[in-house]
Amino acid sequence: MYGKVVVWALLLNLVIMLMVRGSEKPNILWLTCEDSNVSWIGCYGNPHADTPHIDKMALDGFRYTHCFANAPVCAPSRSTWITGMHAASLGTLPMRSRNVIPHGRIKYYPDYLRSHGYYCSNVKKTDYNIGGRPDGDCWDSKVLQWKTLRESQPFFQVINFGQSHESRAQGELEKLDHDPAKVRLALYHPETEVIRKNYAKYHSAVHEMDAMVGRALRSLEEHGLKENTIVVFNSDHGGVMPRSKRFLYDSGIHCPLIIMIPEKYKDLWPAEKTGMVVDQLVSFVDMPATWLSIAGIEPPARFQGRVFLGESDRAERDYHFSYRGRMDERIDNVRAVRTKRFLYIRNYMPHVPRGQHLEYLWKMWATVAWHDQFKNGKTDSVTGRWF
Repeated sequence: MYGKVVVWALLLNLVIMLMVRGSEKPNILWLTCEDSNVSWIGCYGNPHADTPHIDKMALDGFRYTHCFANAPVCAPSRSTWITGMHAASLGTLPMRSRNVIPHGRIKYYPDYLRSHGYYCSNVKKTDYNIGGRPDGDCWDSKVLQWKTLRESQPFFQVINFGQSHESRAQGELEKLDHDPAKVRLALYHPETEVIRKNYAKYHSAVHEMDAMVGRALRSLEEHGLKENTIVVFNSDHGGVMPRSKRFLYDSGIHCPLIIMIPEKYKDLWPAEKTGMVVDQLVSFVDMPATWLSIAGIEPPARFQGRVFLGESDRAERDYHFSYRGRMDERIDNVRAVRTKRFLYIRNYMPHVPRGQHLEYLWKMWATVAWHDQFKNGKTDSVTGRWF
């Protein structure tokens, strides 16, 4: 008898929870940063990273350990985000191309959210690499106004933080806030003072980004929106030291993903309690479908991703696919497939080195120093392989 009472109580609680969700759609706050793979974030295991606000998000939410970008650079990665389709299937893979797609048939995910009553704002990175439609056309606003968000619920708000962009790793390497002795070099990077300093410089940039994440979370709470808002944090691809951004190694595609879900939307929790780690394989192409599903919208059939949150009856993906084409002035052609355990990279241009000279990448002193080490015969079979 006692067992039956417990079962009925649990069922009643679930029904009430679903009724609450049905009457009040969640707000979604998507915090995106630029160019940072998991190794720059403290809660992913780097003891030298200084990211207290993001680490706190992992304690209050759920940290995903197997989230991967489909493209290792900004524009094609965001092309996949906005359309829910792979850039490689849209013709939007070449960096800085703005190829036109059939907009009459391919809508952006904010179009669906807006048609279902969501106020959608993006502050203010777009860079969708798509021609034929202005990037800002799908958004209600590109200005962050917390009062407007409070009055416009449900909302979908993107805030992009540029403090961790590759450009912040460029320039002089003096007057550093982070100690170069307290960095963890990748095994493929040679041990040099310049490279250590460049790591330290970028750690400081990521710390600045983390502070902006903290500011956004404080504003959310101060405006009374915390209990109604699902918060997502992740980077737009990997990076940022040489051999990461633009390349299909894990350093270029393995990204942090942390999601905080209020108690009232507990049926969406991907684990039993907050603070837990989720090892589900997540691909960036899954995100638009998932955001629509959270909002109670059935993703269109042309979306190429899977819903990864809140629908336990849907099977987890077995494979993640990523791709690289032309990067600025350098032509390349590489494809990759990832499981939780293995990464397979297929190189269709083996006649060129991985470390082709690219003007923007060579603005970083770590790249210059690494190349000098190679040219002067100071690298070994591991540290010289990229060239």
